Amino acid sequence: MHVQVGIIGVGPAGLLLARMLSLQGISCVILEAQTRAYVEGRIRAGLQEQGSVDLLTEVGLAERLHKEALVHDAVEIAFDGVRHRIDLHALTGKHVYIYGQHEIVVDMIAMNLAAGVPMIFEAEATALSGLEGDRATINYRHAGEDKTLTCDYIAGCNGFHGLARDALPAGIRRDFDRVYPYAWLGILAQATPVTNELIYCHHPSGFALFSMRSPEISRCYLQVPPDEKPENWSDDRIWTELQNRLGTKSELTIPVGPIIQKGVTGMRSFVCEPMQYGRLFLAGDAAHIVPPTGAKGMNLAFADIYVLANALTAFYKNNTTELLARYSEMALKRVWRAEYFSWWMTSMLHIDPTANAFDQKRQIAELHAVFGSEAGQKLFAQNYVGLPFGM
Repeated sequence: MHVQVGIIGVGPAGLLLARMLSLQGISCVILEAQTRAYVEGRIRAGLQEQGSVDLLTEVGLAERLHKEALVHDAVEIAFDGVRHRIDLHALTGKHVYIYGQHEIVVDMIAMNLAAGVPMIFEAEATALSGLEGDRATINYRHAGEDKTLTCDYIAGCNGFHGLARDALPAGIRRDFDRVYPYAWLGILAQATPVTNELIYCHHPSGFALFSMRSPEISRCYLQVPPDEKPENWSDDRIWTELQNRLGTKSELTIPVGPIIQKGVTGMRSFVCEPMQYGRLFLAGDAAHIVPPTGAKGMNLAFADIYVLANALTAFYKNNTTELLARYSEMALKRVWRAEYFSWWMTSMLHIDPTANAFDQKRQIAELHAVFGSEAGQKLFAQNYVGLPFGM
């Protein structure tokens, strides 16, 4: 089988690329190692930047999002026992949207299948070849058989642990990595969210985040050691610690309900340069990881795809390779801005177990400097709602 673009990974990046290419009449196939049910059931991030929503709307993938998403004008940052409301819309003219990543994946799978995009589940890519030649090949295993897919270009959208990034030769690849000395204990609970807006908390006991998936479902996080076990945390202990970190001065009482999901997620920053080699292009988690504090993971993947889809379209419509040659350069500008913001927000709000008394006082001073001034709030808001795509 031969197509113009072979896409590895049925995640947000691969699905959005397939949609944008199909609208331009560019043929593609998506290979996915997992089952459709597994992919659609993976609970991931839930905050969409304005630019992501605008792009999804433009390509016809946001009908249900606009009906069901929670539109937020602001977030709150709590420290020293006081909550500071950051009016994102007043500062930037933009909103953020709460709509689960798995819901977007469900919508995009259905739309791509309806448009006739071939999507092969339980098809694990095993090797890539021909990246420097006239035609690239993806070897994959499906239904117990070894098969091949040839294509003009390959889009590696198969996540941090996929094989695409390893196809870059060691001589040209450079990895930038930072592992944080803490993790998040995340829960999904059948409980009314504590407020209508997200609350990020800096507390001496550790960071906490109060978020939601709907008016009936809360999504909350607690900073824990990276080797923490979820089973060490009973439901009562979780609710007690969440209330503690929200602070006694907050005048808010957390609604308690059954916890339906619980897990610990490590935190790291990672970037692979370059994001392309020959006929292979990396996008999303295959090329970069951000700590979840700034909610940039999926939004950054969409920004990559915006650049890549436009570059592929320019090649097939206008026979120019200029944008393809500059894909890594253009994508990495926004990647590193998002990496910086995610690191900055994470460092401001979490308790570093190696910090001394000076570090702790400096951290509180930084929080006051940023969120106690309009200039600081605007800098935060501009990055939080999302920088322009294709910057």
